[in-house]
Amino acid sequence: MTTTSPSELGPPGVGPSADVEVFFPDLDGDLRLDQDEEWCEALIDGQRTRIRFHDYHLLYDIPGMYERIFYDMLRCTSPSVVSNLIARVLTEQEMDPAQLRVLDVGAGNGMVGEKVRALGAGAIHGIDIIKEAAAAARRDRPEAYDDYLVADLTDLTPEQRDALLAADLNTMTTVAALGFGDIPPAAFTGAFNLISTPGLLAFTIKEDFVSADDPSGFSQLIQRMFAEKVIVPLAEEHYQHRLSIRGEPLYYVAFVARKLRDLPLDWLG
Repeated sequence: MTTTSPSELGPPGVGPSADVEVFFPDLDGDLRLDQDEEWCEALIDGQRTRIRFHDYHLLYDIPGMYERIFYDMLRCTSPSVVSNLIARVLTEQEMDPAQLRVLDVGAGNGMVGEKVRALGAGAIHGIDIIKEAAAAARRDRPEAYDDYLVADLTDLTPEQRDALLAADLNTMTTVAALGFGDIPPAAFTGAFNLISTPGLLAFTIKEDFVSADDPSGFSQLIQRMFAEKVIVPLAEEHYQHRLSIRGEPLYYVAFVARKLRDLPLDWLG
């Protein structure tokens, strides 16, 4: 077990209390964990607790733990990459960021919303299925969102749908949330079709999920969206999302595209 002391976790600020230690497992030889299988242990109030990285509700409950693991220790870059790509597109397309009314899908604890807010977006609405994510965003980044909805995009209530439609959304962001079952293609489609036309789409996805043998369903969906002009590309970047717990790079692709029409529901098959 690899131990990381509090002093090695990064600078103070919003983060775990000083008595929290984080431990990564020792993976000997060729042993590797898939990205959604990675885990750590944290010493919290004298108890050692195992936390799987995709058990987001546990991570968000501990102030700053998500940032310390993924951003300080594993060097996640995705929010910065996406916000920089959006900024580039806004400049190239001579668009006023104040006109953006954003739906941040899989908003988590607000790191993407905070970055997009800094670009000057006029309104940002967060949505996540995890109530602990909403609580963490309100706790840690209360200025990031105009509204934050805890909801299942595949099963919105009439009231939830009406609230999102009333926001007149014209931009969708979803960062590091696609392809592992957290946001399946049906949820992505539901969110995308809430965005007005023309609109903007900015998202990231692991490079494996845009490959020919992708099991998630996203590769075929994204390729078809481009091929049949549901979206047209404005910017693309292949980049290192973060490190694995072995210290090896994990690569993603970021896209910014213009939405030209809704996704046909029969594409979900």
